[in-house]
Amino acid sequence: MADQTSPQKNLLLGALPAEDFERISKNLVLAELSLGQVLYEPGVAMHSAYFPTDSIVSLLYIMLNGASAEIGIIGNEGVVGVSLFMAGETTPSRAVVQSSGFAYRLSGAALRDEFLRGGAMQHILLRYTQSLIAQMAQTAACNRHHSVDQQLCRWLLLSLDRLSSNTLDMTQILIANMLGVRREGVNEAAGKLQDAGLIAYSRGCITVLDRQGLELRTCECYAALRAETDRLLPDLRSFVSRARV
Repeated sequence: MADQTSPQKNLLLGALPAEDFERISKNLVLAELSLGQVLYEPGVAMHSAYFPTDSIVSLLYIMLNGASAEIGIIGNEGVVGVSLFMAGETTPSRAVVQSSGFAYRLSGAALRDEFLRGGAMQHILLRYTQSLIAQMAQTAACNRHHSVDQQLCRWLLLSLDRLSSNTLDMTQILIANMLGVRREGVNEAAGKLQDAGLIAYSRGCITVLDRQGLELRTCECYAALRAETDRLLPDLRSFVSRARV
C-alpha cells in the first residue's frame, strides 16, 4: 500500500493502540476523493465517516439562496462525520472535498459500536470534536470581523497544515464559496498576495512561496486555531494512555 494511503497517516487512527486499531481496521475501506466531491448534504442521514490521509474536506453552511460559507476544514488530523457518534445522524452542513486524495471510509454502525465501547476511540473522538467546535467558533468570528485578504491567508495556512506540499489545486469560485465572498473579492485578495511575492497563482492552482509572510499577513485567528489544536491534539497516543489508567 502506498505510504500516503496508510491508515496511520490519519492522526486519529494512528493514535489508536494496536489492539483497537486491529479491530477497527477490518471495517476500514480506502476511498479516493476527488476535488469538489460531496460526501454528504445538509439534513440527509449520513451512513459513513471518512478519515482523511492526504485529502482535505470542507464543511460548508448553505443558505436558502444558495450562498455558502466554510465553517470547518478537516484533513488528516480528524474525521468527517462527527454527527454519527454524537447521536445527530444528520447535520446542517455540506461536506465537500477541497483537496483531492485518499481517506478511509468507516460505516456509521461500526463507528458507533467502537465509540460506545468507551475505550481509546471514544477518548480520541471526543477530544477531536472539541477541537472542531473551537475551529468553527473561531472561523465564525473571523468571517465576521476580518478582511478577505486576512481570511484567505488563514484559509491557505490551514490548508497547508493538512497537506504535504505547498501547492493547492483550487479555483477562485471554490475559494469564494469557502469564504462566503464574491469571486471578484478572491481575485483581488489573491492578486495582492501574488504581488507581494507570497503566492504564485495560475488558473486552478495556488503555490505558496512564502509561508512566513502569510503568517505575518493573516489575522489573529490562525494562531489561535493552531494553539487550540496543539493543546487538544498534541500527542494523542500519550493522551489515550493517560485516559486508560
